[in-house]
Amino acid sequence: MPMWEGCDDLAVLWDIRVDPDVRRHGVRHLLFEAAAHAARRWQCQLLKVETQNINVGARRFYAREGCQLRGIHPGANGEFRDEIQLLWYLEL
Repeated sequence: MPMWEGCDDLAVLWDIRVDPDVRRHGVRHLLFEAAAHAARRWQCQLLKVETQNINVGARRFYAREGCQLRGIHPGANGEFRDEIQLLWYLEL
């Protein structure tokens, strides 16, 4: 299933990456807030984010930002069989 799930009111945040030299200064939070703000302006109801079980930092971050884990898909990335896809949603 495509990340946008065929919905017109779903925004997808594909990736947040912050240069290691500027981590721990709130940049990731600001980028996430900007994405959520843009999604609200586009009248989206949900913001969807994908990560993997091995990315503990991302899992903690999205939980702190108020996202809910609503999808767990083992084997979603055929290339990396040990990774489990996790889908997080933020209600806007």
